[in-house]
This record gives sequence, C-alpha cells and structure tokens, in this order.
Amino acid sequence: MKRVSHGIGAIGIVLLTGVPALAQAPAGGGQQAPPPMTNLQVWPKDTPRAQVIQTMNAFNDSLGVQCNYCHVQEGAGGRNDFASDEKREKRVARQMILLRDSINVVLPAIVGKPAGAGPTAAEGHPGAPIRVLCSMCHHGLPIPRSIADVVTEAATGGAAAGLAKFKELRTQYYGGQQYDFSENGLLTIAQRAMTAKNPDDAMAYLQANVEYYPKSARTYQAMAQARNAKGDKQGAIKDLEKAVELDPRNAQARNQLQQLKGQ
Repeated sequence: MKRVSHGIGAIGIVLLTGVPALAQAPAGGGQQAPPPMTNLQVWPKDTPRAQVIQTMNAFNDSLGVQCNYCHVQEGAGGRNDFASDEKREKRVARQMILLRDSINVVLPAIVGKPAGAGPTAAEGHPGAPIRVLCSMCHHGLPIPRSIADVVTEAATGGAAAGLAKFKELRTQYYGGQQYDFSENGLLTIAQRAMTAKNPDDAMAYLQANVEYYPKSARTYQAMAQARNAKGDKQGAIKDLEKAVELDPRNAQARNQLQQLKGQ
C-alpha cells in the first residue's frame, strides 16, 4: 500500500492500531521492540508503527479530538484500548476512510487532472496526485457543520437565541478553521431568515454584522432588503446609500437605490 497522507483527518483515528504507543522496557534495562499492531482492518497489517502513530496524530488535529474520542478508555485518564471495536465512532471511521479513498480513486478523472498534473498543498511537490483529505471537510470539528446550520438550528426561539449561539462559537473558535466568521457568516444566516420571511430576525443578524464589519457594503445592502420587506422604504434608501458610499463599484446596490428612489 502506498504511504498514507499525514493530513487525512481525524476520522480515521479509530481503525488503525491495537497497542499502546510506547514500548515497555524489559527487566534487563534494555529496550525491547514494540509489540506488533493488532486489529488493522483498512490498512495492511504490516503498516509501520511510526506511520500509524504519525497519521493518528494528524487525525487528532483534523477533527480537534483526542484518541479517546474513538477509542475505549479504561477509566478516567486510563490507557486506551486501541484494539477494541466497541465504540460506534471507531466503526464509522473505518467506513469514512474507505469513502475518502473511493473519492480519491475517481477524483482525477472528474477534475481532469490525473496524478502527475501538478503540485498540491497536501503533498507539496510537483507531480503529486490530486487528493481529498479528511481535514478538507472536518476543519477541526468531529462533526463538520457550517456556522449557518448551527445558528439556524439554535434560532428556533428567534434571532436572540441564534445570536447567542453565534457569539458563543465566535468566542470559542475565532481565529481557527472550524467556522466562517467573515462577513459572509452572518450574511448567510440573515438571508436564511429572509427566505423564511423573518425580516426582523434578518435585521438583528445584520446589525450585529455591522458591529463586526462596519465597512461591509454587502451588509448594508442586505439591511435595505430587510427594511424594504418591512415596508420601511426610506430606511432602505439610507442603507443603500451607505452601501454605495462604502463600495462605489457596487452596481447592484446602485441600481436598487435608483429603483427605490424612482418609485
């Protein structure tokens, strides 16, 4: 089997090894060879121990978890039973690894860039094959979800609950790769509120976005849409004027402004 990419993603933690990472020193003071791996099911049973451990560490980074997320831990702070298949996460992980590998089989033909077409960030050298890695979807989360999905789910009680969840996630994850905290994050959430015919909720999200991104012309443009839906034509005009002031090249906002003024 070809070597495993170090960035595969933590979802594969669970299927790889069945022994502790460190060898036990023999009574004579010398160091014995580590015991062989057990219960390797997706990879060849002779996969080098160092390769398994290195890849498992990369899995941890990709999902933002520790080994006991997928492996059975013997008591609080105890050793991990790497061979056990008891945890559902480990059994699912095997299937996810196979899914990833199956995608990589057909991907070169789909994108029209077969192996040898050029460098990739994953491999870092010319001629490397195009590869999908687990980290590309997980981004440091064991269950990858967009910020819009998480906040919209929390907002069943209204925008106040949604904003509280957004601020909670922002406090915990800002600066990481897990969620999109750019101006697009709350814009997407506000658009979902508009689609659900909740312009008041949309305005709450957009006003919060202006606090984070006071020079976001797109946010003011979206606020104009929400105000217009609420029947506040003059407020919508002011927001569109602000959007054009911030981004004079925004032809869409300029056209919308002309249309509102023409009415």
